Amino acid sequence: MARFIHIYRWAVFLLAGGYVLRTLVFGGYDGFGGPARYLTIWALFASFFAASRMMAIQEGRSDKRWDGFVCMTSVINAMVVFLFWRLYFGDPTSVTSDGQLMAWHLELYLHLFGPLLQLFDTIFIHRSYRRLVPAFAWMAGVIGSYVFWAEFAVGPMNATPVGTVTNGLPYRFLNDLELPQRMVFYGANVAIAIVLLLLFATIAWGVRRAFPAPAAL
Repeated sequence: MARFIHIYRWAVFLLAGGYVLRTLVFGGYDGFGGPARYLTIWALFASFFAASRMMAIQEGRSDKRWDGFVCMTSVINAMVVFLFWRLYFGDPTSVTSDGQLMAWHLELYLHLFGPLLQLFDTIFIHRSYRRLVPAFAWMAGVIGSYVFWAEFAVGPMNATPVGTVTNGLPYRFLNDLELPQRMVFYGANVAIAIVLLLLFATIAWGVRRAFPAPAAL
């Protein structure tokens, strides 16, 4: 089992690292903020760091569990998956520049398999979600930072996408919303994040009860 976990974590780490490198080299730098304009990329970098911490734990190079961070990363990833596909199937141009998806492997990794791989580790291997206060703190910090970044840096510094109300915000649909509407949208997604964290914590609790892990895990 330990060998399988080691191989699994190496695979997750290398995949995340590969897509981080691809983003740094080929990411869109046609506007202020580059690829960091998008929450998907924040989630990708968080996944890469979380994977590196899981490798450090696996190989005995760290005695810190990073529970709060890895739980936050799972929730942000789940939000990205949920929001992207919900918005895309409602109106493809709301989250893409021309309504077309990127390369199939990139979309599937960023918006499905990458988040699932990281979530699997948190629930079944790392056995996270034991202390939720640090996870809430990380979530509040990351979501709040992204909203501030989008509203006060990305939006004012970019001319596109263009909406019916404003322009420059990372996703086209945001530019069709008045500021109060955007605040409601952000607040609703904070609520979704809290629900997802509690859901994952409940599932993780059930897994720990049904399949007790060795003390080393």
